Amino acid sequence: MSLPQIDTTGLFAVAGKSAIVVGATGSFGKVACATLGDAGARLVVTAGSKDDLAALEAELGTAGIDAVAVNRRPNTEADCDAIVDAAVEAFGGVDILVVASGVNDVAMIGELTPDRFQKVMLANVEGAWLMARAAGKRMIEQGHGGKVVFTSSARGKLGHPAGYSAYCTSKSAVDGLTKALGCEWGKHGITVNAIAPTVFRSPLTAWMFEDNENAANVRTGFLARVPVGRLGEPEDLAGPLLFLCSRASDFHTGHIIYADGGYTAG
Repeated sequence: MSLPQIDTTGLFAVAGKSAIVVGATGSFGKVACATLGDAGARLVVTAGSKDDLAALEAELGTAGIDAVAVNRRPNTEADCDAIVDAAVEAFGGVDILVVASGVNDVAMIGELTPDRFQKVMLANVEGAWLMARAAGKRMIEQGHGGKVVFTSSARGKLGHPAGYSAYCTSKSAVDGLTKALGCEWGKHGITVNAIAPTVFRSPLTAWMFEDNENAANVRTGFLARVPVGRLGEPEDLAGPLLFLCSRASDFHTGHIIYADGGYTAG
């Protein structure tokens, strides 16, 4: 049997692609911007904080990354349509959508009000649904496929004892959305997948990386569940993201990629 004829040239290439990163000023959003921008994609970056977005746009410009900023969250149909329209106006279309926005509200269920629960669901689930709907319609009209990447979590698969009833529920819903749209849009050449991290270095988790007794005790308990024996770094998310945004993943859709050091395997 002869060797398969596999051309790896450009397998992970995204240069020149038009990519929307929603929630671009957050921890995973910045990883997405840095990864796709460094690989040559042209970015539309969105966030709710005007100041944070301006700072990110300036930083991307200094790095030589072609980026357009849109000061909107995916709260409404009009917001999402405006984000997609900005990509079309700037770069002629939409090839990649990364939804990195989201929130958490930690409280035991007896203390969590319905309004607070609903805010988590709106930000993490409805926002992703609305944004995918707007970008997906454009991708289907373009007729050459596309890539959609949601942000899930290990908590979409696993529970948590410390007040995560809203967050776990929302991320399980994101997983369901990933699978549903993967099935629905496969015939259009649009792949839909999600990256599900566990703890990785960010402003919110910086305390876990500190050299003190409290952080060490927390790490010891957590790392007992992580086969690779360390916490995650931002670059641990870059590889899966580039894979899911490039033609390397053309036969992968409806999947949840756990970037967790094996946390969910055991």
